[in-house]
Amino acid sequence: MAQTTLISREQIDGRVAEMAREIEAEFAGTELIALCVLKGAMFFCADLVRNMTMDVALDFIQISSYGNQKYSSGVVTILKEPQLDMRGKSVLIVEDIIDSGLSIREVHNYIESRGAAKVKTAAFLDKPKARKVPFTPEYVGFSIDPQFVIGYGLDFAEKYRNIPEVQVLSD
Repeated sequence: MAQTTLISREQIDGRVAEMAREIEAEFAGTELIALCVLKGAMFFCADLVRNMTMDVALDFIQISSYGNQKYSSGVVTILKEPQLDMRGKSVLIVEDIIDSGLSIREVHNYIESRGAAKVKTAAFLDKPKARKVPFTPEYVGFSIDPQFVIGYGLDFAEKYRNIPEVQVLSD
């Protein structure tokens, strides 16, 4: 499969640093939990929290809606639940990519149901034209057109996550 670079590593580094400053400005003085959506957001989440100077607790949630397909099944399953107590705290859901909005809406509702005082979402990539349900992340690294991308944590059938930039996967 041939790939073309969509977002360079330099662009990623610059935007992630900017996002960290934006998030710190909003969450200053709060107990913040960065909730990394595994596995795809792992690289983004690590870079994001390393760019922050405030204290940030880190937790993880793992969901599934794709399997080995290029399109979401629409059914969201929680494979790993967060471990930290979120009651009364600020939670930043850190997601790799938002397509249909179905998965992130489910995660958002789930975290709200656990008693978080404030729930916001930081998405590395956003595909607003692919939405099936209304959802707008508060922080977006890059908005892209609906296409299948890999790299910087994003995979196809568990491959390509380690590519340092974002590439378009072609057939």
